[in-house]
Amino acid sequence: MTGASSGIGLAIARALLEDGYAITAVSRRPEKLAAAVEELGGPGAEIEQVPGDVASEEVVRAAVSAHRNRFGRLDVLVNSAGVGIGQPISDLEAKYVDLQFAVNLRATMLFYRECAELLKAAGQEHHNALVVNMSSIAGKSGQPWLSVYSATKHAVIGFTQAMNKELSSFGVKSCALCPAFVDTAMTDFVKGTVPPEEMIRPEDIAEAVRMLLRVSRWCLIPEIVFQRLGETGA
Repeated sequence: MTGASSGIGLAIARALLEDGYAITAVSRRPEKLAAAVEELGGPGAEIEQVPGDVASEEVVRAAVSAHRNRFGRLDVLVNSAGVGIGQPISDLEAKYVDLQFAVNLRATMLFYRECAELLKAAGQEHHNALVVNMSSIAGKSGQPWLSVYSATKHAVIGFTQAMNKELSSFGVKSCALCPAFVDTAMTDFVKGTVPPEEMIRPEDIAEAVRMLLRVSRWCLIPEIVFQRLGETGA
């Protein structure tokens, strides 16, 4: 799983470990990833860690190879790594446009490619292999200043729909998670106007992943939208 060292990714990693899954944790900053793995590594926890930037195709390949070599199977793929850089349209910098597309969308596509055979093998075995793709409520309604981020998250939803049409016959389900403001470092920019205690919890997202893993083989949930109480936007 990507983005595993903090926020939503860390919460999902914790939930999966608690439920008996072995995980491969991928994150850009080695020291932060090591600290997260140390925090998560309780008795019996099986964790492989691969530091690296998922914008790199080589890192994607290395992460999947490390997981395959250690564990030999893949029942759940979590594409949680993400970056959001706010800029008005007149000030867009190409390097930040490219970065958001590389991390938020391209990496998700490449992880699917590299994991496809492992996921199909698990799906053929129990018909409930799962891919979780982190989108956003900004992927449901484009947001000013976050236009590029919104575009990447719209694309994640579309790609998830395509993967369900392509892979569900192999027992592989995909779900796009679309939360409003979650209390993580990524939402620090808005905490002056939206108090952290009034935001969605990372654990709320992790509980949704647990639910997705427990539904029957015939139940496909392609998308979940998480709204803050009293609001219909971000």
